[in-house]
Amino acid sequence: MRNLFARLYSIYAGLIFALSFLLIFPFILVCIWIPGWKKYGRKINRYWARAYFICIFLPVKIQKSDKIQKDKAYIYLANHFSYLDIAMMGFIPGDVLFVGKASIRKAPLFGYYFKNLHIAVDRERLKSRAETMKRTDQALESGSSVIIFPEGGIFTKNPPEMIAFKNGAFRMAIEKQIPIIPVTLSYNHLILPDDGKLLVHWRSAKMVLHEPLFPGNFESEKALKENCFHVIQSQLNVDNSKP
Repeated sequence: MRNLFARLYSIYAGLIFALSFLLIFPFILVCIWIPGWKKYGRKINRYWARAYFICIFLPVKIQKSDKIQKDKAYIYLANHFSYLDIAMMGFIPGDVLFVGKASIRKAPLFGYYFKNLHIAVDRERLKSRAETMKRTDQALESGSSVIIFPEGGIFTKNPPEMIAFKNGAFRMAIEKQIPIIPVTLSYNHLILPDDGKLLVHWRSAKMVLHEPLFPGNFESEKALKENCFHVIQSQLNVDNSKP
């Protein structure tokens, strides 16, 4: 009975995702095609993400540090265990660009949207990585924030345990002196596990936006990375009752 409910709920969640995206896609196209309007396309994306969770009756609890300033550029770094993570990052405030894998561009319609409004990186190609760094720099300098999954993808075999973070985001934070906001997505691995079944299990979700980490307060890139990892992993352990 439980599996039947999960399957029916998954079909419903998938249909709502597809239909709602098709509904907003023409408006996103307009924002892509009109010069200077891409930020409005990303704004539509944020409203769409929030509306989506309402439509699938999945409550999201947000805990946000009061030290996060409105309209300030940050580098948001989150754990990545589930495909649901991307949609939930729509709750991040302000104009925010995702830095994601180039494979996303192959998805029909969604790939076109992502390629034009966000930043896709092919880690196998040096030229692509250089272009990604350039576009990310431009976004931060214009006052926009960026979202990066520092594990590099969904690679852990034992969620909620993360794998080691890659260095790029921390190097950029130090070079640009941009604060990092660690983000914990506590239960997405339980709601939509990365097990190949694509079954959505109903339960409340949780996102924690931690206090900013200022690069100048750390003696090295390694220390900044280790602190960020510790903040996110500690919250995952607490929320998932791991010692």
